[in-house]
Parts: sequence; C-alpha cells; structure tokens
Amino acid sequence: MTSTRQASSTDERALLEASRPRKEPLVNPSTALEANAHVQRAIDAAIAAGRETGLQVAAYHRGKLVVDAWGGSADPATGRPVTGDTLFNVYSVTKAVAATALHMLVDRGRLDYDAPVATWWPEYAAKGKGATTVRDVLTHRAGVPQMPDGVTPERLCDWDWMTRAIADLAPLAAPGTRTLYLSMTFGWIVGELVRRADPQHRSLGRFVREEIAGPLKAPDLWIGLPDSQVHRVATQVDAMRPIPAEHLPALFLASMPPAVALEPRVFERADVRRAEVAGVGGIFTARSQARFWAMLAGGGELDGVRLLSRQLVATLNVPRANSGEPDPVMFGFPLPITVAGFWFGGDHPPVCSARSPRALCHPGQGGSIGWADPDAQLAVAICHNRLFNPATRDEDAILTIADAVREALTL
Repeated sequence: MTSTRQASSTDERALLEASRPRKEPLVNPSTALEANAHVQRAIDAAIAAGRETGLQVAAYHRGKLVVDAWGGSADPATGRPVTGDTLFNVYSVTKAVAATALHMLVDRGRLDYDAPVATWWPEYAAKGKGATTVRDVLTHRAGVPQMPDGVTPERLCDWDWMTRAIADLAPLAAPGTRTLYLSMTFGWIVGELVRRADPQHRSLGRFVREEIAGPLKAPDLWIGLPDSQVHRVATQVDAMRPIPAEHLPALFLASMPPAVALEPRVFERADVRRAEVAGVGGIFTARSQARFWAMLAGGGELDGVRLLSRQLVATLNVPRANSGEPDPVMFGFPLPITVAGFWFGGDHPPVCSARSPRALCHPGQGGSIGWADPDAQLAVAICHNRLFNPATRDEDAILTIADAVREALTL
C-alpha cells in the first residue's frame, strides 16, 4: 500500500499557527532605512523595465534584519500585488534546507557523512549502490541523476513510490567516481535519510517545520504546503528562453523528464504543492528564507537559537574534491558545490550571486537565490515569480538586485 506524505500532521493546528506571518522591525533605523530604500529602488527599476514581475528581498547583516523590500505583481491576471507575506516557489533553493536537516542529524550523531546510505536505508544498496556514502549524495557523486522510469506528477506526490523507485535505480557511474548533478533525486535521497535517522521518523517537511522553521521563527519554509496557505502563493510567469531539444544533454532530460519538468504546469498543481517534493518543491518567503541563511552566516545560531554546532558549520563551505570537473547533466559546467551540498560563491559560471568564494548559497530554477556570507556576516534571500534563464550577466536582474544589497550596506 502506498502513501502520500503531506504537510499536515497530527498537530496541524500548531503547524498552522506557526505559519502565520510574523513581521519584524528593521534595526539600526537610519542605516537600515537607507539600505531598504536603496534596494527598493532597484526592485522598482527591475519591474518597471519588465525584467521582473513580482519580487521579494530580505537581508540580515550581523544577525539583524536590514532589508525587507518587495514589489510588483503576485498574479498579473488579477493584479494581486506582492506583499512581504507572499509565498514563492524557490525550486532548488529547497536543497539547502533539506541538506541542513541532514547536517543537524549528523551533528546529533544520528548520521555519518562517510557511512553508506544503506546503513540506514538497506534497500538503497540495490544494483551496485551499496558503497554510496552520505557524502556522495551531498556532493552529487551518487551516480543516480536520472528520475525513475514512468514518473508522473501524481507519482511525484507519492513518497513511498518515489523512494522505492530511486532505491531500485542502477547507477550511471560508480558511486563516488563522477559528478552527476542530482537535479531532483537529491531531495528524496536526503529526505529518506532524514526520515530513517530521525528518532521520531518524521518526514522531511515535518522535520523542517519542527526543527528549523519553528525554532528560527521562520514560519514560511514550506516543503509541502497546506491548502490553507495556497492563497498566498505567487503565480509563476514562465519567461524561460526555450532550448531546442536537440541541444539538451540526454542526462539533463533524464534528470528532469518533461513529464515532471520544473515548470508552472507541474508545480502549480494542487497535489504537487501539497506534497513533499523535497529537493525542488519548497515554497518560501524571502523573510523566512533569509532567517535560515542568517543562521548559517552566524555559525549555526540566530537570536540565541542554535541549530548547528559552530564546528560543523565551519566545514560547510569547503569545496568538494574535483570541484572543477565538468558535469554532463548541467551542460558540461563544473558546478561550484561544497562537501556539504551547498554551492559556494564567486564570479565563476554559473554565478551564484554571492561574490565571496567562502559564501554558502543555492540557486533555484528560474533565478531564485539565497546565500550566507560568513565573512561579511550577510544573509540574503531573493524570491520572485518570473522564471528566466539569462544568457549574460547583463540580462540577470537577480544579480542587479544582489549588487544593490551589497551597495546598500557598503559591502
């Protein structure tokens, strides 16, 4: 018998109470208000130029909220405006939150980076995957970028079907030997490790609600969205520049099959929003996401709440071995991935908006981004609803906004 794990739990009343928007005052009024105004002007200019539709930006500096700005339309068809409480699909930015849940269990002695995945998930050892370590998954060297045959939007919503099918995949390269970006499979592998290692065997979405979002007072980190919150979600505008099928790498298509592509037609379905699509299905606000990154920028702690030890956080931005290796899933680009499943900053392509090479970040399909720069003690989240794939830096409105944040804080 299969099941679908969703956002609701036995204490749904408490969950929904935690989801109510929380506003927080800007601190250091003169500096913060000037910074906020500078970023607001950049947002307004991007929208006026047609480079963005709806946009939110939140930033923390030295653990304090200094930017909380937004603009544009959450739904062009109805004219509904973006507010600070609008929710946005963030796609692969979700991976950073999922990886952090796993790191918390490592910190607690429940998981081990160097141990095989099959230690906790014996079925995963099938078809030559027995030696795959937790670290192999985090560094996208597990060898299983391909989605299971026969996957559909309905099956995306069936956690048990997805995890059984992924456990039964044959690796395309020996685990640990080659970089093959886990575009979608990452979420189910990490999420199932979290579920099995957690003493309460909570789903990833519930673990994030109870162990990250709640303690951080970041209520809008949703991996599995209750129906009661759908009215807050921004409608996506698909402005992606189409790439002819003959130019798409075969492994890219295998990792994100057309039937379940990262597109509004799939991810605006009610069942997909409701399900825990753990690697690409996050629906966040910039405010809550920025608090998550601020925790990482603060060495694992924010406002006296510690989620990760300072010692573990200090290891998260170490580049993985073979970080310059081309990834055939992602058009041959060498992806800037750390040993912990994050991307690191810098100006190398593909650019991650965080200029510091020591910054932790993660981009999402269509341009969403978040990062934590421990040196500058800066955390930034940018959420938007105009999915776009810029061909040049000059086309990238998100980079313009990111630069405006740094300019506003003279960083």
